[in-house]
Amino acid sequence: MRRTVWWSLSAAMVTVAVAWLIVTHASHVAPPASPSVGRTGTQEGVASRRTTAHYAIASFATAKQTTQIADAVEALHGAFLEFFPGVPSQRPDGRKLQLVLYRDQAHFKANNRSKPWAEAYYRPPTCFAYYAVGERNPYHWMLHEATHQLHHELAGFSRAQWLGEGLASYFGASRIAAGTLMPGTVDAGAYPIWWLPSLALSGDLDQDIAQRRIIPLRALIEGTGPPIAQQVNLYHIEFWSLTHFLLHHDQGRYAKAYRTLLEGDGSLAEFEALVGPVERVQVEWYAHLRAQVSALR
Repeated sequence: MRRTVWWSLSAAMVTVAVAWLIVTHASHVAPPASPSVGRTGTQEGVASRRTTAHYAIASFATAKQTTQIADAVEALHGAFLEFFPGVPSQRPDGRKLQLVLYRDQAHFKANNRSKPWAEAYYRPPTCFAYYAVGERNPYHWMLHEATHQLHHELAGFSRAQWLGEGLASYFGASRIAAGTLMPGTVDAGAYPIWWLPSLALSGDLDQDIAQRRIIPLRALIEGTGPPIAQQVNLYHIEFWSLTHFLLHHDQGRYAKAYRTLLEGDGSLAEFEALVGPVERVQVEWYAHLRAQVSALR
């Protein structure tokens, strides 16, 4: 989906759709789905099969596009395991991680088994996405979902939303260069990064909270903020930016605490015990977020 389309009134529901997709996909536990199909009556063509070191891919895209996606998810897999060295490289049952790649957005939507407006989704044990034809980064939707898959199937990390969505956004929006995914290096062609330049922050944290330009960290962590469908992009900017802050602020001052949080329940009580009082941390995070906005502008 092109960014220019998202600004139109007619595409407003698409923005809400992305929110629903990203918020709910991790909890969409369903019977195992075949990696070869969409629904009968709407699928077009026959999927080719591609096996890599860690993935089994059923693809309706071209061979070149499939190779690009395969290389991207393998780069993600390598970066994830390097970042979390205790995580096993494969599923306990030895099966490869399952992906289905549709050839474009229209083909994906014709075979969508999730919400009708979804752009991609992870329904254990399979990720479903499409090749984003014409986009500078055609694989970021799959990377986001594949991070959820690694989080769920290999790492067994916390199910807390702010941790799960933050980690998926963090890896999904990281840049790939020379076949290597570099965690934390921002790819401006990936969601939600492309929304950062539009974030209008005044420099006054209290004012921005009062005017709903910012969701307070307490509400973000506890899940007590406004309905996510009302502020989808802001939520995911904050999920991403809080993760980036905890891992990189002040030369990784909070990185060890963040990794410990991934092993726990992700509660506010754990956050404050490991990181510090949320209102104090919020001031540091807000400055970090403003710096990221300025850098992209």
